[in-house]
Amino acid sequence: MIFSHTLEQHLEGKGLGLDDFRQLALRLLSYSVLCRNESQVEQQLYDHYLRMEEAINEYFSLIGVNVFHEPRFTYLRLYPPGSRIPGVAEAEEGAFGGGLRSRLNQHEVALTLVLRMQYDQALREGKVDEEGFVNESIESLGIAMKNLLDRALPEKLTERKRLFQRLRQLRLIHYSSDDILDNSEAWLRIHPMIVQFVNDDALGEMENALKPPQTPDAATTSASD
Repeated sequence: MIFSHTLEQHLEGKGLGLDDFRQLALRLLSYSVLCRNESQVEQQLYDHYLRMEEAINEYFSLIGVNVFHEPRFTYLRLYPPGSRIPGVAEAEEGAFGGGLRSRLNQHEVALTLVLRMQYDQALREGKVDEEGFVNESIESLGIAMKNLLDRALPEKLTERKRLFQRLRQLRLIHYSSDDILDNSEAWLRIHPMIVQFVNDDALGEMENALKPPQTPDAATTSASD
């Protein structure tokens, strides 16, 4: 076991130091996700992870947190105790299948659900690029949200920016600048981790979360039918 020795000695053998370990651990704790292709900083942190993978995984396992590594698409995501982890059938039910218990509001849930559905459609049609991303216009997302959920994207630019910024923070989407959000013809990229963040079972849970609560009269009528 790594922690039966000093962590510092272990890292020195990998050409790294405690500061490198702290930086990576704090980044994961702060954001719960890290994508190599997101920035130069995350590229360096991801490459450090490959060299200290055993140490980081053991560190988080001590508090029951799992590190999910997707080498094909070069990203990491933390899963809290009890979460459903991709590829681990015996894990317990998780909150939307990803994140450190990410609490999404109704608008975020709706857009996340649409992103997963649009990604699945693009996958069936072979419109996924070699990195696993799907290109989608803001206009098409708005249309899909209206058609699938009878909802609209926020009309106010400040609210729309806040919505897309939240999902970008979760690394579910990528776009160049907030300035594009005022242009319906602008394009963004849906990250392949949307499939792990919203697993198949979570699709049903999210759809139920978006349904308006039934009134007593409506519930009685439904039961009688």
